[in-house]
Amino acid sequence: MTINHGFHATMTARPGQGGAVIELLLGAPSLAEDDCVVFLVGRSAGDPDVVHVTEGWTSADAHSRFFATVAARELVAGLQPLLAGESQYTDEVPVGGKAAI
Repeated sequence: MTINHGFHATMTARPGQGGAVIELLLGAPSLAEDDCVVFLVGRSAGDPDVVHVTEGWTSADAHSRFFATVAARELVAGLQPLLAGESQYTDEVPVGGKAAI
């Protein structure tokens, strides 16, 4: 599948909540979506409460359709009380490389 839409997000969890944010993200319903081609979760080496997510989707429309679902809204609602402040998003389309689990 070709990736035509994606982003990189950096979220800062409330103190001590980085693990909980990661746990929610690693169970994200988007992982089961065929249109979600890349879904990587990482943690800052220097601050365990800073979490990074990189997503790649087949299209912006597929991403929008997914985020209109109940499952996606529940994930976002579950993340909100764990986060401190606004998340930072960067438009990004993954074009290659390697991912490890």
